[in-house]
Order: sequence, then structure tokens, then C-alpha cells
Amino acid sequence: MASQDWMTKDFYAVLGVAKDADSAAIKKAYRALAKKYHPDRNPGDAAAAEKFKEIGEAYAVLSDPKERQQYDAIRSMAGGGARFTSGAGGAGAGFEDIFSSMFGGGGPNVRYSTSGGASQEDLEDLLRMFGGAAGGAGAGGRRARGPFGFGGFSSQPQPVKGPDVLTNATLSLRDAVSGTLAELTADGRTITVRIPAGVHDGQKIRLRGKGRSGTNGGENGDMVVTISVAKHPVYSIDPVNPANLRMDLPVTLKEAALGATVEVPLLDGKTSRVRIKPGTSSGTVLRLRGKGVATSKKTGDLLVTVQVAVPKKLSKEAKAALEAFDAAMEADPRANLAGEAAR
Repeated sequence: MASQDWMTKDFYAVLGVAKDADSAAIKKAYRALAKKYHPDRNPGDAAAAEKFKEIGEAYAVLSDPKERQQYDAIRSMAGGGARFTSGAGGAGAGFEDIFSSMFGGGGPNVRYSTSGGASQEDLEDLLRMFGGAAGGAGAGGRRARGPFGFGGFSSQPQPVKGPDVLTNATLSLRDAVSGTLAELTADGRTITVRIPAGVHDGQKIRLRGKGRSGTNGGENGDMVVTISVAKHPVYSIDPVNPANLRMDLPVTLKEAALGATVEVPLLDGKTSRVRIKPGTSSGTVLRLRGKGVATSKKTGDLLVTVQVAVPKKLSKEAKAALEAFDAAMEADPRANLAGEAAR
């Protein structure tokens, strides 16, 4: 920022703090505003990006005790209708007071008064004394050093991170479980990225530095990818714990009633044997440990839900057998249902 900008910009107002606010109050206000107007929270919002830049400029000055002292002095001179007069010494409130507050000593041959308006030449002379011409920053936009050994008032613009780019990726369940390379198109670009193993439906993946370019030397934004997992005919990812897989296991009425050992197909093409206990009901969940999603952190389980398969068509012999079975059953499964429902 050029030094003359300090005369027109109220950094205290930008941060919403009083002029006598301490460093803690300034930092607190800056953090709250920076969080509110950060480009990550306002993608594509030019007004928010400009506000974020102003907040950064204000904090850069007010958080530095020396720069804040210089800023306060320049603001007070600009607000008082400043002009310069030469003289041999000066009593009373004048430029010596401001000079002293900034450098620890008064100027012996310069006196400041507020009896008239300041000319542009006066202001330019003042800025040159402090190491920065009214025309702007030093070479390359960097701070100039003045005859008093400190930096001038010009400064580089604050770096601003580039906006994030949002996109979507639809994966098969196998690719979501094992990880894959995916081609993503967003913001007019097509890039190939690696999707890690163990992602799940609705998950957001942040790819650092793959967003839009930053400004004033700021880092690039990120690419945020929302994952969608296509439905699989057998397996699904457990919504409670994405490291686990789920599947339904059909069993016959006989297997459920008398018990059995059955083969369970696994996602990797192998099989595992599971024991169905006698009297197992539909909805019973069996856990096959270590047969779920394998990631760098852990391996989940396969949760198998038993489903007793009820035939839709029966032969005469099968119907007769079921009738005989039902007649042989002494217990009524709904005997206590009405009483329980009335509680």
C-alpha cells in the first residue's frame, strides 16, 4: 500500500475496533473477520475477496507496533490540516510532538502547526523524509528505506489465496473401497487425481493447490471433490462406520430353523464360511472380522444380515409339508403381541 493511502483509510474502522484497542482486541477482531470473509467460505465472491484483502492490510499495519505508531501519526496530521513552517525551535503542540512519538526525539529545524491547510508539496516532502515518496512504493513495490533508518510507508499488497473449485466424482463401489485414479473436469480443466481407498458416498476430498490461482503471490486455492458411490447389487458401505461393508445373506427356512454352515462371497473374489445357528431369524447380523474396507489406518468388517428366503411358489407336496409343520408347532408367535401393544 502506498504511504498516502494511510491518510484516507481508517484501519480501525475496517477491523471494527477503537483507536485505543490493545493488540489482543485487534487480533480477535481480525480473526473473526478473516474467518467470515475468507475465500474458502465465499467461493467466487469478489466483494468478499476484496474485503478479505482490506482486513489483511489493516491487520498488517495495526498488529505491528512501529507501523501502527507511524500510521497514527500520519492520520493525525492528515486530519488536522497540516502544514510546515521552519523555525529555530518550537514550543507548544506541533510536529515535534509527533516526531518525538515516532522517533524518540524532536526535529530541531522543523515545526508543525495547524493554522492552515497543507499543500501537496508539503505532504510529499514529509513522505520523502520518512523514506516513501507520495508517488507510491519503492522499486519493485518493496519498502523504501528513509534517512532515519526505518522502512517507508509503502508496502506490498497482501497475498490472497485463490478461490476453491468444486466438482463431483461418481465411483463404483469397488473403486471407492480400493482407491483409483479418476479424471475430473472442473473450471475448464481436466486433471487426473488419485482417490484414496475407503471413500464413501457424500464424502468431500480436498486436493490442495488444485483450485484457482492466488493473487499478489498468494497460494492457489483447492479443489473440493464430492464423492458419489454407485449402487452395487450385493455390497454397500456402512453409513455408520464407512470402514465396514454390509450385505444380505439369503438362507432357507430349513437352514434358519435347524442351523447350517454357508459360504459367503467376499468383495475380493474369495469366500468365507459362516455358521448359522439353529433358530436364526431374519435380520440377524453376523460379523466377519477383517473382511471389510482396507485402508492405511485400519481394516473394517463385513456385516452380514441374514434374510430367510420365503418361496413365492410351492408345490402341493411343499404346501402339505408346511401345513404339517405348522400343526406340529405348539407356540403361537403372536400370542403376546396384543398384550405388549396395549402397554
